[in-house]
Amino acid sequence: MRYLLQIYPPQNGELDLSAEAQQAVVDEYMAIAQAPEVLGGERLQPVETATTVRVEGGETLLTDGPFVDAKEHVGGFMLVETDDLDAVLEIAARIPAARMGGAVEVRPLAER
Repeated sequence: MRYLLQIYPPQNGELDLSAEAQQAVVDEYMAIAQAPEVLGGERLQPVETATTVRVEGGETLLTDGPFVDAKEHVGGFMLVETDDLDAVLEIAARIPAARMGGAVEVRPLAER
């Protein structure tokens, strides 16, 4: 089964970390990305760079920024494949955002 891990960074945005501590966090993400169950993932640009697309009455409507006003926004994602939910949850728990004031939402992908 495949799972999407939606990574929500801490609400206060960038943490006040030294360059060395920032590199340690990046190294953690890179190590997780090397796990055999991880199919891929990426960090997203800030939510302010988003464009929301809606179609109403056949007309395409574009809005700068996110569709909803929310306290938390997805900052990145990982795609994981395994038949063991506990393994997915263990990977999610290792993601730095989960322990640094953010969260990781684990969702199974719909079967094709």
